[in-house]
Amino acid sequence: MVLYSYYNSSTSYRVRIALALKGLSHELRTVNLRAWEQYREAHRAYSPIGGVPVLIDDRGARITQSLAILEYLDAIAPQPRLFPLDPLARAQVQELCLLVACDVHPLNNLRALKFLTEELAVSAADKQRWYAHWIAEGFAAMEVLLGRGAPQPYCCGETPSAADCCLVPQVANGLRMGCDLAAYARVMQIYRNCLQLEAFKAAAPERQPDFRS
Repeated sequence: MVLYSYYNSSTSYRVRIALALKGLSHELRTVNLRAWEQYREAHRAYSPIGGVPVLIDDRGARITQSLAILEYLDAIAPQPRLFPLDPLARAQVQELCLLVACDVHPLNNLRALKFLTEELAVSAADKQRWYAHWIAEGFAAMEVLLGRGAPQPYCCGETPSAADCCLVPQVANGLRMGCDLAAYARVMQIYRNCLQLEAFKAAAPERQPDFRS
């Protein structure tokens, strides 16, 4: 398999974690989002929206969108599971994934922030306020969802799931952007627990070949 990725892309980070958890070998190819390589014609042929990640499987099939890729990986390599088989447990994992993927990340990704500053002339201070606002909205909701039962080491149980694959990159983004996350105790404890696992360490931005400090 081939994964088109960028070290600082949280959506790519999700897929890197999943691949590492499942021990699936793959070739990593860099798409430099800061140089806008994702909008070049050659990459648009893989991703019509102009983004990463893109997974190309062993048959040459192309899959975009990180959650679709995670579902696919669960289908071809069922263990360890990212999405539980039990209907309620599966829905709760998906609920957390979609909170990140639909309610937080799209408002704060590179494309949205570029539009704010370059097209709407939003100041750097107001861009930061925008970013921090949506992080706070999302993490406050996540904190409530994570508190539905007894504390667990990971989002939905004793082992990491797709929800953890989504939570960790979003926390990393918030910290990188200087957001105060101290109020989200459950979120941060799960983040710290995940970072103790080799799969999460291997997928981290600073461990990628295209890392830029």
